[in-house]
Amino acid sequence: MLKVLVVDDDSGLRFSVREALGEKFEIVEAQDGLEAMEKIKSTNFDLVTLDVDMPRLTGLEALKLIKEHDPSIQVIVLTAHANIDDAVVAVKEGAYNYMSKPVRAEELRGLVDRALKARSLISNIAASAPVLTEAGRKIIGSSSEMQKVFNIINRLSKVDTPVLIRGASGTGKELVARAIHYNSSRKDGKFVAINCSAIPENLFESELFGHEKGSFTGAHERKIGKFQYAEGGTLFLDELGEMPVTMQVKLLRVLQEKTFTPVGANREIESNVRVIAATNRNLEQMIKDGRFREDLYYRLNVVPIYLPSLAERINDLENLVNSFIKKFNAAHNKRVTSVAPDAMAVLKKYNWPGNIRELENVIEHAFILENGSTLTLSSLPESVLSAVGVALRWDEPASATEESMESALVDTDEGDLESDDDADLEIAVEMSGDSLISIGGDTLDFNKHKEAFEREFIIKALKTFKGRINQTALHANIPKKTLLRKIEKYGIKARDYTEPR
Repeated sequence: MLKVLVVDDDSGLRFSVREALGEKFEIVEAQDGLEAMEKIKSTNFDLVTLDVDMPRLTGLEALKLIKEHDPSIQVIVLTAHANIDDAVVAVKEGAYNYMSKPVRAEELRGLVDRALKARSLISNIAASAPVLTEAGRKIIGSSSEMQKVFNIINRLSKVDTPVLIRGASGTGKELVARAIHYNSSRKDGKFVAINCSAIPENLFESELFGHEKGSFTGAHERKIGKFQYAEGGTLFLDELGEMPVTMQVKLLRVLQEKTFTPVGANREIESNVRVIAATNRNLEQMIKDGRFREDLYYRLNVVPIYLPSLAERINDLENLVNSFIKKFNAAHNKRVTSVAPDAMAVLKKYNWPGNIRELENVIEHAFILENGSTLTLSSLPESVLSAVGVALRWDEPASATEESMESALVDTDEGDLESDDDADLEIAVEMSGDSLISIGGDTLDFNKHKEAFEREFIIKALKTFKGRINQTALHANIPKKTLLRKIEKYGIKARDYTEPR
């Protein structure tokens, strides 16, 4: 259960907050800022509600100490209407938001929910390991990766300058942008994302700034552009390096002048939008090649963030995998607890061109295929296995969760395999329960025993994978077309081995 610290010298207000939040959270109380800091240093809290006007240590003083101790704690300031100015200052100093007294239960619950969702966004982007650069030096923050991320977001929440996020595709650039927005003073405004690579060049200006009716062929009605739609919020420009040079000039003007003109209009519109841009391109080289404006680069590069590729931080892979296991256990209602050593070895050997996004997809793929509590080699995508030179040949361990899979070739004459179209069944299959298929009889007739083996092999595989054709083909390492052909040849009915509903 999430923990909330309620700090106020008014016992009646502490009671009101407890009544509003008590069913969903574990509530701890403190009478002033000093007592609050003592409890924060001894206990991990997710959120603090903090009065501004308190004896011994004011709310603003306590807020500063809380953020220095642990920037991940979300703080909501509760204040009398006369002290609203102090509450606004508190938000600029890192508080999530403020609320004037008296406390309205429904409004407080909604504010707390939004604050914790904003906090969870930062937890999610910790996997991206963002690095903030200031004046050419890296901001390391705490030794903890999570602390470092919260420190970065805490810094960015206090300013309203543009942010440029650099990193390869799949490293989580949009997640970082969302986390910045929902933890900044613009959190109540819109977050509008636009992919610059998906917009035709002739429609770019209209998409960003809008147009008037009749301003060009096909402009049958007036359109509001993304800058106007995002007013008061954040505009996220993804794949910035794909923006045409002609549009770069107009974007620069908006950033400098804070105004823009819709296509076909004769009026200027003021713009109150924070711009966060992201790219996987080498902008410095593009500047040299004349494909990106240097003045726009410096205007956007006020607060640069770099997201390293997964290949650059392969030592973090186990922690990332564990975080995705936790996520998909909740999503798929499973209880996966670990990854088999040989499967983890494959994950570490793979070069991850799709970065964290690809890793997440691979782990979800494994979740869907795996029936046990351990993700095994057999549940990994074939593309990953083949990329690291692993071809599955199945022997039968006692249990897929108890020991690693071992390679085992069936004893077969090589010359016969070359001339036999059905040689694709040379691979054994992992099955639990009883031993691998054995064929009895006194007659040493190869073709007779081969067909008997194939039939028993397929039946046992279908039993093991509960009659599911795709999973049987995948795990038994039989091409699906071959499996269907053999099922028809031997008169096997896959539905006979499905689980009863």
